[in-house]
Amino acid sequence: MQTVSGTLYVCATPIGNLDDVTLRTLAVLSQVDRIVGEDSRRTRQLLSRHDIHTPFAASLYEGVEEKRIHRLIGLLEQGEDIALVSDAGTPLISDPGFPLVRACVHRGIPVVPVPGPSSLLAALTASGLPTDRFLFLGSLPRKKGPRAEALQSLDGLDCTAVMFDSPHRAEETLRLLAELYPQRPLCLARELTKVHEEFLRGTCQSVWETVRAREGLRGEIVLVIGSDERPIDKRPEAVVPLYQSYLQQGISPREALRQAAQATGLSRKEAYDIVHRTKGS
Repeated sequence: MQTVSGTLYVCATPIGNLDDVTLRTLAVLSQVDRIVGEDSRRTRQLLSRHDIHTPFAASLYEGVEEKRIHRLIGLLEQGEDIALVSDAGTPLISDPGFPLVRACVHRGIPVVPVPGPSSLLAALTASGLPTDRFLFLGSLPRKKGPRAEALQSLDGLDCTAVMFDSPHRAEETLRLLAELYPQRPLCLARELTKVHEEFLRGTCQSVWETVRAREGLRGEIVLVIGSDERPIDKRPEAVVPLYQSYLQQGISPREALRQAAQATGLSRKEAYDIVHRTKGS
């Protein structure tokens, strides 16, 4: 006789304030056979707060996920119910868990989302920037080169962008944003739902200047960047006066050309050809 498989519950947990947990999440965590997550110490703080005694089955973090999911799949196929949590927020959103969920889907094991807190959505909804369309970039790369490439990919983006960053690298990220998009709107959210929760709103340039005047930042950081709201004049003949205007503002020739191309909807090569043809004449 075939055993009916158990269910994997993907449970969102608080991102800071331990009271930000749904009644359904608490019920699931109390009723499942096991809980798996990133760090048992963090999860046990939540379980202790709400007097939940379900055993913590395994830690899933980068480097060990693939090795440990086979045992968990075996338990699920034997009929056990398992709750997947992360240290904070919704699992899989720049957090471990994807290999386990993918394996369950491939094996036909039910996967049930139990929604709740998310720093991504908390920052976005409080940012004051458009929320109808947005791009989530996940956690920015640690190395300078890949991080710069990720930020350059926002060039010409016509919707809000959201990304996670480390407090140790945030000032460098803000410097790059101020260099690339000085006038684009930006909201820096940190310590969300905690005692020292803070939102810094302004332009990329002004937020960078504010942070630069401080002695570093603390807490996990979410950056929310608006699209370029400048009116677009798509006439090719508008490139030259725009380019000259940017130069007069002290912007480098290369950056002035990039911004003029973006503002007129032309490629950089097209803008370059027009500007230098005008110079030649």
